[in-house]
Amino acid sequence: MTAFIGGFPGGIELIVVLGLAVLLFGANKIPELARSVGQSMGEFRRGREEIEDELDGDTDGEGR
Repeated sequence: MTAFIGGFPGGIELIVVLGLAVLLFGANKIPELARSVGQSMGEFRRGREEIEDELDGDTDGEGR
């Protein structure tokens, strides 16, 4: 049985992970968790871009 092909979980593995998430957090908490993860990723991306701009010497943000 191949657990991961190309870095992505297959059918049964994905079902198991989603089932465990529902059991741990409850069906009502899953959308809230997904929203907070998305917001965190956006904040991380903005912070990374700010640091890259500062390292490039473009502190006014007009370089992109």
